[in-house]
Amino acid sequence: MPFVDYYQILGLQKTATDKEIKNAYRKLARKFHPDLNPNDKEAEKKFQELNEANEVLSDPEKRKKYDQYGKDWQHGEEYEKARQAQGQQRKWNGGDTGGDGFSDFFESMFGGSSGFGGGRQTKYRGQDYKAEVHLDLKEAYETHKQTLTVNGKNIRITVPAGIENGQTIKIAGHGGKGVNAGPDGDLYITFTVANDARLRRAGNDIYLKEDLDLYKAVLGGEIIIETLSGKIKLPVKAETQNGSVVRLKGKGFPVYKKDGQFGDLYVTFDIKIPTNLTERQKELFAELSKS
Repeated sequence: MPFVDYYQILGLQKTATDKEIKNAYRKLARKFHPDLNPNDKEAEKKFQELNEANEVLSDPEKRKKYDQYGKDWQHGEEYEKARQAQGQQRKWNGGDTGGDGFSDFFESMFGGSSGFGGGRQTKYRGQDYKAEVHLDLKEAYETHKQTLTVNGKNIRITVPAGIENGQTIKIAGHGGKGVNAGPDGDLYITFTVANDARLRRAGNDIYLKEDLDLYKAVLGGEIIIETLSGKIKLPVKAETQNGSVVRLKGKGFPVYKKDGQFGDLYVTFDIKIPTNLTERQKELFAELSKS
């Protein structure tokens, strides 16, 4: 397996700080993101390399192993244990078995041979992968299918309605391949859900500000409001005050993995004062003020 220089992929030196790694990844990820480079295989490949590099270098433990063991970093602990065992075996055999460094030793441990000392190959679990998925509020509102690319493989997942911002789900067996017939690792997907320009989500409830003209606020009536589930009619009581809140039960966000259960929708009225009045309209308001 050829050595991959994660520092070079991010355009950094080995002495880079955590902040420099974070900033470099964000800058390059935006540049090569598949959404901004549709049907560009080179950009897609670069984006995958960036994710892999960031996954390792942004994790202090993984970075430490990578700096120490290079391409064999995933099996660093196993190597140390095996090297100690080999050292003990050398003592028993009364001499040095030679060896050309730990990379060759890794090849004998995890490659096609039976491992040191002619023993049975040890099974090792594959590496866990991490991925991020960004959703808008509408996407998080509905159960839907989505395809993401992790380490060059396309994985189709079902995103359940009601997924929370920052929530992580596990997809078993979709991580790195196991070594010597060991079990595959898992894939952990973290979701980022952005609030809408009009709507704000808080748990399973949704908060919405709705403009209301002065005449309807005074006289009452009905308005149409746009929600994540579509348009609904909302009655307005006469003499509604600015900042009044109406609660619509069951019109909020779906509860995660609980079919048919929803939070509530809270509508706050923002009464707009009319402008550019005609002289006659001003006279009418003057008359009202004296009555």
